[in-house]
Amino acid sequence: MAKRGSRIQVILECTEHKTSGVAGTSRYITTKNKKNTTDRIELKKYNPILKKMTVHKEIK
Repeated sequence: MAKRGSRIQVILECTEHKTSGVAGTSRYITTKNKKNTTDRIELKKYNPILKKMTVHKEIK
């Protein structure tokens, strides 16, 4: 049987895209170690719709 690890997949969604009024969403999928990082993560990622680097926050 496979071992269950402490790494889980999370979805990052752009925070600036919601307030801009432009259609569509910018989302990324990544993994995190839930034992070391218990709170939600924030990363600066590229938003191809707005064509700039924006803050992406973890959603459920």
